[in-house]
Amino acid sequence: MSLTEMQGYAYFFLTIFLVVILYAYILHLYRSEKKGIKDYEKYGKMALDDELSDSPIEEHPNAKNNKKEN
Repeated sequence: MSLTEMQGYAYFFLTIFLVVILYAYILHLYRSEKKGIKDYEKYGKMALDDELSDSPIEEHPNAKNNKKEN
């Protein structure tokens, strides 16, 4: 088996591995949105609503604690 042939097999299996990872990630996003854990559509609006005066997408868990300390 030559080096070029091994590189071809490595490229093929790496491509298949990355495709599987991509589809697993897409499935994870779909399932978490269906279960109501996260709403990823609101994150898509960040590019449109990017002014300093716009409200945040979601509050930071420690944001209320930080406001009380100040």
